[in-house]
Amino acid sequence: MLNFFELKLNNKDPVYIQIASYVKRKILLKEVENGYKLPSRREIAAQLQINPNTVQKAFKVMEEEGFVHTSGNQGSIVYIDENIFKRIEEELTRELVREFIHSAKDVNLSFKKVVELISEYWEEN
Repeated sequence: MLNFFELKLNNKDPVYIQIASYVKRKILLKEVENGYKLPSRREIAAQLQINPNTVQKAFKVMEEEGFVHTSGNQGSIVYIDENIFKRIEEELTRELVREFIHSAKDVNLSFKKVVELISEYWEEN
């Protein structure tokens, strides 16, 4: 079962968005696959020690984005097809690059220096 204890919440982003992003990251890492049953809203709220309404809001977002389906008392199931996976991959990649660029600009790194460093470290790994 997906462990929400490892989700470290920040004060910058709305908690419900952080929950949805956490599930997306797990999908991208293939730790959560199509048909995976998510913990209940109450279980997640208890793990994160937050209001169940916040978790409900996260589920609403995930359902609207199409990667979680909920049917009655059956619980919520992750639904991933090729298009959804590609959309999540694109979204998270863009988010990561945006954050990196913002951090680089915050310390006044030039574009040229960033490209040099990326090239150097890319070859290392």
